[in-house]
Amino acid sequence: MISMDSPIETVLGDTGTKAAKITKGLGLRTVGQLVHHLPRRYVRTAELTTVEALQEGELLTVVGQIGQTRRREYADRRTGRTAYRVDTVLHTDGPSLRMSFFAKKPHMADWHERRLPEGRRGIFQGKVGRFNGDWQLTNPQMVLMGTEGEDAAQLSLETLGDLYPIYPLTKGVDTWDLQRAITFALAVLDEVPELLPEAVREQAGLVDAGTALEWVHHPKDYAQVTRALQRLRFDEAIVTQLVLARRRRALARLGARPRAGRSGGLLDAFDARLPFELTGGQREVGAEIDEDLARERPMNRLLQGEVGSGKTLVALRAMLRVVDSGAQAALLAPTEVLAQQHHRSITAMLGDLASAGLLGGAEEATAVELLTGSMTRTQRTGPMSRLASGEAGIVIGTHALLEDKVGFADLGLVVVDEQHRFGVEQRAALTDKAGTPPHVLVMTATPIPRTVAMTVFGDLEISTLTELPAGRAPVQTTVVPVADAPHWVDRVWQRVREEVAAGHQVYVVCPRISGDEREAGQAEAGEPGDTGEERTERPLSAVEEVVEELRAGPLAGLRLTAMHGRLTPDVKDATMRSFAGGEVDVLVSTTVIEVGVDVANATAMVLLDADRFGVSQLHQLRGRVGRGGHPGLCLLVTHAEVGTPARGRLEAVAATSDGFELSRVDLEQRREGDVLGAHQSGYQSSLHTLRVLRDEETILAARAAGVALLESDPDLRGAPALAAAVEALERSVAADFVDRS
Repeated sequence: MISMDSPIETVLGDTGTKAAKITKGLGLRTVGQLVHHLPRRYVRTAELTTVEALQEGELLTVVGQIGQTRRREYADRRTGRTAYRVDTVLHTDGPSLRMSFFAKKPHMADWHERRLPEGRRGIFQGKVGRFNGDWQLTNPQMVLMGTEGEDAAQLSLETLGDLYPIYPLTKGVDTWDLQRAITFALAVLDEVPELLPEAVREQAGLVDAGTALEWVHHPKDYAQVTRALQRLRFDEAIVTQLVLARRRRALARLGARPRAGRSGGLLDAFDARLPFELTGGQREVGAEIDEDLARERPMNRLLQGEVGSGKTLVALRAMLRVVDSGAQAALLAPTEVLAQQHHRSITAMLGDLASAGLLGGAEEATAVELLTGSMTRTQRTGPMSRLASGEAGIVIGTHALLEDKVGFADLGLVVVDEQHRFGVEQRAALTDKAGTPPHVLVMTATPIPRTVAMTVFGDLEISTLTELPAGRAPVQTTVVPVADAPHWVDRVWQRVREEVAAGHQVYVVCPRISGDEREAGQAEAGEPGDTGEERTERPLSAVEEVVEELRAGPLAGLRLTAMHGRLTPDVKDATMRSFAGGEVDVLVSTTVIEVGVDVANATAMVLLDADRFGVSQLHQLRGRVGRGGHPGLCLLVTHAEVGTPARGRLEAVAATSDGFELSRVDLEQRREGDVLGAHQSGYQSSLHTLRVLRDEETILAARAAGVALLESDPDLRGAPALAAAVEALERSVAADFVDRS
């Protein structure tokens, strides 16, 4: 019996190195993996392939027609004997290509001539090259139409239809190798397991699993391809959504203590002192959180919003409500700079409401503690003691909060800032410190399209802030193309001087600290789509070099300071305090200032080598300016040329300030696995055919079907194949990504 779990060798046979290449190069080890290795496109066998443009080095697969074929004789350089070259022209619906075949014996040259007569069509595959000004197809492989038994590849002609599948390949494997192997596998499989219950399949209007595989590999027309892919994508979507739905149900069953707050407490005192009105979005999201906190099951909510939309204020009000309930709240930040920034801004917002136990503290006050990894044992003793006793209601910290020695009297709420920078184990280490499951609020300033949030953060309820608070000024973003207009660089530094002369401050951001050393977490030089040629031609801007060049050159006389991740925590904190206090004119920094840093007087940002940053990162960075009511300026300095993907990213950022629109651009360019952090590669391994932007309707339908299925059959006993697939995903490494690893 041959099943989906059978080793791939059972259908590949004794093909030696070919089988090894398919297994190693493509990672296909079972028959099921082989038949789910889907074509990336199809060529029409009844017409010549349209070829609009050719590029040297590309692997081209086309339906073409043989033109003139000629045999030439030449003297072999090594032996001096007569050898033969058969040259032919391959016509496409576009440029023609030359193909050459070499033979040492006359009968082999005759064979090439016989099988390549003028007018014969076939499917041809090879690398595109140039020779004497003509396009050529190097080392071509082919399936010729209207012949039998001449090539090993002819075996695939038995199933050759109007559409021929072109598969993702690896070195040494041709598309017809896979087509033959998959055709044979589908023919000898005992059965194709049906993942979906019949009722789900009928309601969604989907074909059965066997038909889907047959149509995707041997389609009669594109309508069959469409319906086959619809079914296969639905399978992926429902398995993922069931994993997330089961987690939501499991969390709801855990139970939690309601934290409804009280009238006349800390939150009411804080609201009464606010010098501004909350936005409509902040009030609406606040009401959703209040409702969650009052329930007897843990809140598990994602709060996403544009840069500067007021997420921290919403989170602080939730923390104050929990403190009013007699419990404690912890805010987990990914970096010390951000933790210190949160501590400064929250204590400033609270004023004497953050001074419990101190002279001058308000009657309703609580204590707000800071706990970071760089603090000495002596410095930690006081905060840890006040957390353990319950004297401190709020703590803000980094990974130091996760240490075993840190305890709480009653941890009621965990707020996680920039969740994608933490692993699931790290979040669990903090929530496990609570006697009963705490409520969890996850914040991100990276706008996430709905289907991404639904698929990646699908076990969280989602709240979105889109309205910016009053006082946020627009930020003008301009691309400075050094390659096209090198003299513009002088104008960049003139604009910096003008901002400083007006009493404002400026960020200058570099992709490197010094030489080739990167900031931790910084994207590598050469974002997706770049050629990478500049890596060896031109060193990237580095903080330590740039700050000295600016001091001695265009910004001489201004107060410049460097900021990067290799500085000690004390120095970083002192530097940010100096900048926030107006003692520094220009802060030359890495992306350590990307999130959370809030200096109202900073009105301009210069990003050097801006093409080395991702779209979402650029949007985050420019959100650091224009926060104090003054118009902002963001200058994207780049050597990227017009028409390159890198330049396109910068132009997209300059064209809009809509973070959600930019997140779609980012997702389309970098694919789902990278949009929330490059380390989340499990997403790419868990989603093969599904794309969260393109397949929104499929994901929504699968989510609804999954929820309904669990309501009627919580253990999926009536769908054993589906239950097995869900459990496999839960056990796999990919599940760590779904859990936002």
